[in-house]
Formats: sequence, C-alpha cells, structure tokens
Amino acid sequence: MRVVDSIPHESMSITIMQMNDKYQVRFEAGPMEQIFKFSVEEVGNLEGLKKRIDATFITTTRKRFNEMFLQLRG
Repeated sequence: MRVVDSIPHESMSITIMQMNDKYQVRFEAGPMEQIFKFSVEEVGNLEGLKKRIDATFITTTRKRFNEMFLQLRG
C-alpha cells in the first residue's frame, strides 16, 4: 500500500492510499481513525475519488468522530 495524496483539513489528517484496484481514505483525529475503502472501478481515478470526498462527506465524518469521542469518554 502506498500513500498517493492527502486532503488538507484543520482538525483531521486525511490520507489517501492505493493498493492494486482499491483506494483507502484514512481519517485520523486524536486516538481515533476511520477508514473508507473504494474500488478504482467505483471512483475511476484519484480525481474522481477526491470529488467523492467532498465537504459534506468530510463534515459527516467529523461528526462521527465527535460521537466516537463521547463514547470513548463515556
């Protein structure tokens, strides 16, 4: 697996990796991480994947991190 790109964000690390016919997008915030997997067939190429990881996708992921944090602390 190799890192092919990243998406800048003020509160999360967003890394795009590729291996064979799959992309993995890893979101990291503190001690937590979320990984989403996409087939190249599904998104086409790196630019297609980045279009899929839009502001709404990132906002939803950030909200999920908040829920995870509350669960971790609870």
